[in-house]
Amino acid sequence: MDQKYFTISKHKISNHCPECYSAEGLELTCRQRFNETTFYKAIAKETRCDLYCETCDSEIFPVRWTDDIERVVDYHRRGLKPKRASIKLKKLTWILIIVAIILVAVMVVSYFNDTDVI
Repeated sequence: MDQKYFTISKHKISNHCPECYSAEGLELTCRQRFNETTFYKAIAKETRCDLYCETCDSEIFPVRWTDDIERVVDYHRRGLKPKRASIKLKKLTWILIIVAIILVAVMVVSYFNDTDVI
């Protein structure tokens, strides 16, 4: 199961890029993780912030972030309003649950019909 993310917010920040030292072009993107399988869709609590420089076309990994960038990222992270963690069952899951309930009900009814209850 691969990890998928959807974007919560994007911000242009005016810090200097640690790669090309340009003061323009840094973009902070905050994303929230979600899982999707055959049976359900789930939004996780986990959020992630990525920094990308449009001037030098490179992703700036957290190891290369300066203290100033760290403070700006922390500021924007505090202002995030991520979606609540939730699970949504898909149609196939609901069909399987209903079929299982019907099978159990049929087995219970056939058990009581076969035995003599006094």
